[in-house]
Amino acid sequence: MIGWKEHPMKLRGSLVLVACAALLYGCAGTVPSELVNARLAYEHASAGPAARLAPADLHKAQLALDQAEKFYAKDEGSYYARDLAYVAQRKAEMADAQASIVAEQDSKARANENFQVVQGDLLQKKSDDLDRTRTALAVSERNGEATAEQLSAEQKARLEAEKRTTEQRLITQEKTQDLNQTRTALAVSERSGQAQSEQLSAAQQARRDADQRTAEQRLIAEEKSQDLNQTRTALAVSERSGQVQSEQLSAAQEARLAAEQKTAEAQAALVKLAALKEEARGMVITLSGSVLFRSDEAILMPGAETRLDQVVAALTSTDRRNIMVEGYTDSQGSDSYNLDLSQRRADAVRAYIVGRGWDAGQIQARGIGEERPIADNLTAEGRANNRRVEIVLQPAAK
Repeated sequence: MIGWKEHPMKLRGSLVLVACAALLYGCAGTVPSELVNARLAYEHASAGPAARLAPADLHKAQLALDQAEKFYAKDEGSYYARDLAYVAQRKAEMADAQASIVAEQDSKARANENFQVVQGDLLQKKSDDLDRTRTALAVSERNGEATAEQLSAEQKARLEAEKRTTEQRLITQEKTQDLNQTRTALAVSERSGQAQSEQLSAAQQARRDADQRTAEQRLIAEEKSQDLNQTRTALAVSERSGQVQSEQLSAAQEARLAAEQKTAEAQAALVKLAALKEEARGMVITLSGSVLFRSDEAILMPGAETRLDQVVAALTSTDRRNIMVEGYTDSQGSDSYNLDLSQRRADAVRAYIVGRGWDAGQIQARGIGEERPIADNLTAEGRANNRRVEIVLQPAAK
């Protein structure tokens, strides 16, 4: 039965109904309190969510109340009428309580569904960001290759143009030398009256001058060839440097993308294993106490070890951070006993995770007791949800 402290509005509604009932039935004689309570309980349940969420239980309460009314009509002092009225009251209260449970379960189901949708959207966003980053990296690499190829083509074209210019200059100079030699020979022929020795001396001097000019042009051509080779070598070194930088950039991008993908996969694995939510204190992984421990015990069940192995495997795939293991209990038992039990349960989970290779200096355990309930301790299901262990991955230090 729901406590009056938790539902003051319902209590005030009940008091109003009691007053109305006193006005309605005051003139008909003294009505047994059991029948009055049964009528009020049924009216309260009918006005609440029970008519929609627990119609079968509400119908049973109505049938029991009708029977009580019949026996009371026959004999106002009948004990049987009082007993049936009490039964009707309990059935109405049970219908009201059942409706509250169904409403709470629906609320939890919707909350869990919304949480799954949000987690799915986050994972999809991570995947989309990863695809966009890979596409941008591929475009950047293609642009880098195109730029290197364009630079190489321009350098080669310039070198080829310089080479052709040098060759044309050498050909022009050689033709000029031949023309000068021809003119010299013609002048020598025209001056045939000059001494034979002078002709011979002029021809030798012309030949020596031509040989000197040829040697000078050869030196110039060799220097041009050396400059061309040096330019080609510098271009090759530049291309190799560009390739190395591109490879280093690609490796760094791949490493970052791999780390992001690894983190996203680890979070997806944790979502499948337990309830996962992001809070200011860090990422919180909630494990139901009914999966880890028997009632009033702090020793891990065999099935709990399998679940914890899966959680540790997923945690190992994330960036290593400090961990706080928090133990909780329901409200049954004294505060001091619950605090001690929750601490022993948190210590048990911490010891198991450390035994699977986690650094003991990076994990702590703390018992919270019955504080911070996440469900109603008045129901068995609510108490089971409150008997839990939360693993908090604390934010990395900046």
